[in-house]
Amino acid sequence: MAQRNTWQRERVREALADAPGFVSAQTLHATLRDANTGIGLATVYRALSGLAAQGDADTLHSPEGEALYRACESSGHHHHLICRSCGTAVEIAATDVEQWARQTAAAHGFTEAEHVVDIFGLCAACTAERAAAARARDAH
Repeated sequence: MAQRNTWQRERVREALADAPGFVSAQTLHATLRDANTGIGLATVYRALSGLAAQGDADTLHSPEGEALYRACESSGHHHHLICRSCGTAVEIAATDVEQWARQTAAAHGFTEAEHVVDIFGLCAACTAERAAAARARDAH
């Protein structure tokens, strides 16, 4: 069922576009609450769900199982590299993953297979920051 494009939904869309990386509905709601929008948490969840269903938002589950959202930067199927430390996310095409998914599904008699692949790690900046902190500890 299509959602109406209300001012609340548009404000959630704008806040999501302004958010750095993936954010939870609770984090987005806190941002909207701090801006005195009067938008409730249930409205944020509904808007995010609708944006994700329409392909206007990416959604994934954190390693802890929490649903996270981000404004889509590209259309079509893609994957993400996500920094566990700062939340930086990079959209990637993964041709090898696509081929593996099709072959694996076919080998087991599956058709119309879909998949979700998100890679969590540390971005270059966070890796460098941790290395510098480790060197500083070792120097003392």
